[in-house]
Amino acid sequence: MATKYKKELSAEELAAMPDEDIDFSDIPELDDAFWEKAELAGPDRTQPVTIRVKKSVLDAYKALGKGYQTRMNAVLESYAKTLKR
Repeated sequence: MATKYKKELSAEELAAMPDEDIDFSDIPELDDAFWEKAELAGPDRTQPVTIRVKKSVLDAYKALGKGYQTRMNAVLESYAKTLKR
């Protein structure tokens, strides 16, 4: 990756940087051709459900801390995408 920065910047460092100092050279312009093909994509909402999982599975996810349901959903979503192929 060619860049004028010596290291990758954190989100905080980038947010603190004036726009004129940000290197946009590796980001293409969004021309009319891009917008002609653009499609509106809404959020994929979650739906509350009741599901039975093994206690050992639930305990393993809960042991990772806050956000265990989100992580479980990510695994299920990843698997669901393989089913669409």
